[in-house]
Amino acid sequence: MFIQTESTPNPATLKFLPGRDVAGEGHAADFPTVEAAARSPLAKRLFETDGVTGVFFGADFVTVTKGEGVEWQHIKPAILGAIMEHFTSGAPLLNESAPEGDAAPQTEYSAEEAEIIDQILDLLETRVRPVVAQDGGDITFQGFDKGIVFLNMQGSCAGCPASTQTLKNGVENMLRHYVPEVTEVRAV
Repeated sequence: MFIQTESTPNPATLKFLPGRDVAGEGHAADFPTVEAAARSPLAKRLFETDGVTGVFFGADFVTVTKGEGVEWQHIKPAILGAIMEHFTSGAPLLNESAPEGDAAPQTEYSAEEAEIIDQILDLLETRVRPVVAQDGGDITFQGFDKGIVFLNMQGSCAGCPASTQTLKNGVENMLRHYVPEVTEVRAV
């Protein structure tokens, strides 16, 4: 098995490409803490590497975030080994009995708001998420209230110096162009 690595706009994260599906097309899993990693054998194993502070699974990649003062050359071999061992073992990515991570809040919307949200979700799915995934992250819809869209940045996007610019200059401008009811985008 050959695992490629790519840098991301966030210098604290590195994208690992094992050459096979990880979470699968259209799916993602974010593990911002050791406790959250309990539902994934691979995430739990990656957190055992000193200096790992976050793990994210995209369709065909794993993004790992390191702590401040930790050098990639010191932890990268252990991360590569853990990913390789996991995929060659045939172990599941997620434990079936483990509860799902945080889901988007369930809120009731009027028919008009539901139509707006459908447009927002379509734009996020077709135009935003594929671009963000190229950088090793994901963006998820969390809510809509009085013209404000609430989004959650995950993977390499969480804590990235460019994430505010991505949200304001990229996502917000696009949503405001296609969905006039959108007045602002905020990170949750």
